[in-house]
Amino acid sequence: MKVLVAGGAGYIGSHTVKRLIEAGHEPVIYDNLSRGHKAAAEILKVPFIAADLNDKATLIETLRERYIDAVMHFAAYAYVGESVDEPLMYYQNNVATTISVLQSMQEAGVDRFIFSSTCATYGTPDKIPITESEKKAPVSPYGQSKLMVEHILSDIPNGKWKNFKFAALRYFNASGCAMDGSLGEDHDPETHLIPVILEAIMGKRPGITVFGTDYPTKDGTNIRDYIHVDDLADAHIKAMEKLDIEKKIICNLGTGNGFSVKEIIATAEKVTGKKAPVTFGPRRAGDAVALYADASLAKKVLGWEARYKDPETIIRSAWNWFSKHPEGYNS
Repeated sequence: MKVLVAGGAGYIGSHTVKRLIEAGHEPVIYDNLSRGHKAAAEILKVPFIAADLNDKATLIETLRERYIDAVMHFAAYAYVGESVDEPLMYYQNNVATTISVLQSMQEAGVDRFIFSSTCATYGTPDKIPITESEKKAPVSPYGQSKLMVEHILSDIPNGKWKNFKFAALRYFNASGCAMDGSLGEDHDPETHLIPVILEAIMGKRPGITVFGTDYPTKDGTNIRDYIHVDDLADAHIKAMEKLDIEKKIICNLGTGNGFSVKEIIATAEKVTGKKAPVTFGPRRAGDAVALYADASLAKKVLGWEARYKDPETIIRSAWNWFSKHPEGYNS
């Protein structure tokens, strides 16, 4: 298929473009580079449209002239804390801009949409592992914005746009880098645990603070589900292909396993052979004890299951990138 990847120069988007190429599809990157990297697009050597998604004329022209079959949407803002400080910015970009994309798709006659959603739609769940039937109670504007889009997507086929079909994939902690080392993770600021640990080990930051050591877990620290970015990419591709049969897919993406903060730090130290400068602080407001997915529905509906379920493999792929690119794509 010919696939427009919105946010295709970003972390998950670029890795998905790579996997699309390897799966025999024809991706086109569409990115305004507000948080993506031109270098990532250049490495991938696919058509790249440097434009804003709210530029409907350019987007519609691109959809039509490149005979796009499906749109994958990764162009959201995704910092929880920032969303609390700047809720209007998040609702504008994550909700209003997505509506603009959908309107452009309708105008251009493109009916297939794959949406990058999040486990943040669940907020603080009552049961672990989290299934799709868990209550949706986001605790941040970021999570709320993603849930709003899911509601919008579900409403569309009930109206005049009967051919519209979509997948909304709620995933957990995206992590790791391309297994061949060609693409990596490069955020500013960086907030993901694994790169923060690696940056601390490399001396790029003074250290890492572990927030809370008195949680009711085996070592007192939070537990999270870490899923390799290539596994995420493959799930998006399978969802896109499955929309030949299904009109609506909503499912979790995760490994089904949870690992504590201390376990991730210890694994990073094993992979790098270096000690991480760690300090321990009090709990952070709003942090859940444990968050990990029940991904059985994704296995049933998509025929997808995470390949990289152990943190060592994930962290080795990240270290392969970070050790060779200490300044990210600017290296």
